[in-house]
Amino acid sequence: MLHLIIGEKGKGKTRIILDAANQTIKETGGTLIYIDQNNKHIYELSNRIRFVNVSDFNITNSEMFLGFIMGLISSDHDLDKIYLDNFSILSRSHSDSIEDILDTLSDLSEKYDVDFVLSISITMDELPEKFHAMVDRAL
Repeated sequence: MLHLIIGEKGKGKTRIILDAANQTIKETGGTLIYIDQNNKHIYELSNRIRFVNVSDFNITNSEMFLGFIMGLISSDHDLDKIYLDNFSILSRSHSDSIEDILDTLSDLSEKYDVDFVLSISITMDELPEKFHAMVDRAL
């Protein structure tokens, strides 16, 4: 399932997603992965959460990003959740392609039983309507 935390830049989405990851690791027996664009928040996460700095992997477009996500899923059969902070930058997506990427993540979630928690700098009006039910927090 997709869990979306949306709102304009600077509204506190990163704090919410960090807190959610730290809380979830206390309750799960599986693996959690937190993906960010830099190492700025690495020490704010539990050391039991796998931290991935996506900039280390030279991802230049959304297709490479999705391949990267599929590689993470295929390498860990105990994977419960993937947290993606600042999703638009991580995925190299644009507002016109976000629907396709979210559809693909939704399909991967269902097929491999992995939840995705995404923070996205987007408003409810900009988010395609079919994803409105997946919004956990709108700031």
